[in-house]
Amino acid sequence: MGLFGRLYARTMQWARHKHASYWLALVSFTESSCFLIPPDVMLAPMTLARPERAWFYASITTIASVLGGLLGYAIGLLAFQMVEPWLISLGYMPAYQQAANWFDEWGFWAIFIAGFTPIPYKVFTIAAGAANMLLLPFIIGSLIGRGMRFFLVAALIRWGGPELEARLHQWIDYIGWFTVLILVMGYLIFK
Repeated sequence: MGLFGRLYARTMQWARHKHASYWLALVSFTESSCFLIPPDVMLAPMTLARPERAWFYASITTIASVLGGLLGYAIGLLAFQMVEPWLISLGYMPAYQQAANWFDEWGFWAIFIAGFTPIPYKVFTIAAGAANMLLLPFIIGSLIGRGMRFFLVAALIRWGGPELEARLHQWIDYIGWFTVLILVMGYLIFK
């Protein structure tokens, strides 16, 4: 078993832990404002480990993510000057500037799309606060976008079931190294 196979086995072990739901909520909350790991990394294996709880896990992920998004919104609204150096040091400033432009043009649709796609949601939550986006459209767009994303992940994993888990376990090292290769190539291309 290779590197990613061992990580996968460990993740599946954690996904079956009795406190996994709390960790899922914490990761979902923090990812929406400051943490770098997307909650899908926990949601998928937890759904694989306990497919009968797929909708429960997707609900936890969605609610905690939107609550974390509200923290990101508050950071953007009240403390953007303190966060700006962090955005610059992590290389998120161009994404933030693009997000701010999208808020000027599309408002609700910008947060909806950011909630659904793999674009760093935290950048959009902070930008929404800094742009003083209306709170109700922010919450509704976040709930719909994040909810669609996490319920889709849970549904696909639940649908795949144990067969998907067996296939993932078989191919995880190839998938992991291919992902690393894509990330390195993307970094080199867009640097």
